[in-house]
Amino acid sequence: MKREEIRNKIREIGIIPSVRVKSAELALFAVEYIAAGGIPIAEIAATIPGCTQVIADLRQRFPQVITGAEVLSLEDAERQFEAGAQFLTAPAFQPEIADFCRQHDCVFIPGALTPTEILAAHRSGADYVKVFPVGEVGGEKYIRALKAPLPQVALIAAGGVTQSAAQAYIHAGAAALGVGEDLIPRQALRFREGAWIRELALRFRKFVEQARSPQH
Repeated sequence: MKREEIRNKIREIGIIPSVRVKSAELALFAVEYIAAGGIPIAEIAATIPGCTQVIADLRQRFPQVITGAEVLSLEDAERQFEAGAQFLTAPAFQPEIADFCRQHDCVFIPGALTPTEILAAHRSGADYVKVFPVGEVGGEKYIRALKAPLPQVALIAAGGVTQSAAQAYIHAGAAALGVGEDLIPRQALRFREGAWIRELALRFRKFVEQARSPQH
């Protein structure tokens, strides 16, 4: 898929699952059931042991899933892109990663928190800017406050996004949601409850669709 197609698919689905688990096996398990629940997108955390191989394995086993990688350095970006990552995210904005993504026509979603950081990330050519950790600084009210002066910036709300708040973030102006444990509960992983993860994925999809509907 081309950069524009990936960017548009992320906006269409409206959810980026943050897969932050303890092993490669659990990452593959989680992604399988997230996709089964209608979210064919996964962001693989840099903290997963062997995360580069996880990216390669996901691209091979689940080619329909848009697979992204969290990166912490330019070296990470180069390695994960080479492994097949279709988009790159970062917890903070780093200009050198933005340059790399621009040169390789790769979707880039850096993290930022303040208006200064968000605007710098946007001006670097970022496809989306991940407001992280949004739950710690006002939640949907903060997204709404940011969108007033920065309507041109496509914001992703991440960090503390729950089921109960999902629609409020979309109403506030978030283009998409970054969701972690509320979509991939530790207990579901521990007991290999794939149906639980699939059901949560279906719910989050429904929340986004309902929030975007004209009736809302």
